[in-house]
Amino acid sequence: MHSNSTIDEELGTREGHHVSHVQESLVKHSIWGTSIRFTLVTSVLLGLVYPLLMTGLAKVLFPHQANGSLITLKDGTVIGSELIAQSFTTDRYFHPRPSNAGSGYDATASGGTNLAQSNAKLPPRMQADIDKLAAENPGRPVPIDMVTYSASGLDPDITPDNAYFQAPRIAKARGLTEGAVRSLIDAHIQGRTLGLLGEPRVNVLDLNLALDDAAK
Repeated sequence: MHSNSTIDEELGTREGHHVSHVQESLVKHSIWGTSIRFTLVTSVLLGLVYPLLMTGLAKVLFPHQANGSLITLKDGTVIGSELIAQSFTTDRYFHPRPSNAGSGYDATASGGTNLAQSNAKLPPRMQADIDKLAAENPGRPVPIDMVTYSASGLDPDITPDNAYFQAPRIAKARGLTEGAVRSLIDAHIQGRTLGLLGEPRVNVLDLNLALDDAAK
């Protein structure tokens, strides 16, 4: 026979275990519910609201850049972007840096050669390019960016020295004075971003369009 006190103790213990189990279940349900709600809220805020807000602000504040920095002709035809190099091979135009993106200047296959300075293939390749350019413009040092690939293979800019090096070839092909071509280069040199970042540069596509406009 159990005494009344023993029965009360057993009932109290069972009730305590039951209450503890209920509290534990509530905590688990609370954690899962909070996790799911947090995931849904952050997905909507960071996956939809924030990108749409930033895109909208960019289109209002910087419409040209937000739409890809596209370059258009007077009739509205899009001929390229300020951000992506194009291939120019004739003597009448400035040439961009060499490209290893796909078959050359392929925006869908951006990439460099990944040849380290210690790679045996790099010196002879660069020397061949230097010899070819030196023959084109004897007595002038070949700018380094004329014989080196950018990491993306799509660098739209060249250094002012690169542009000046090409000026005699373009002047001869177009029947212009070298001074006239150099003046055009001077007018298209962009300084460092915010006066601090990067180096002075010339956008090849912009400069080539200016060449065509000058010939009209």
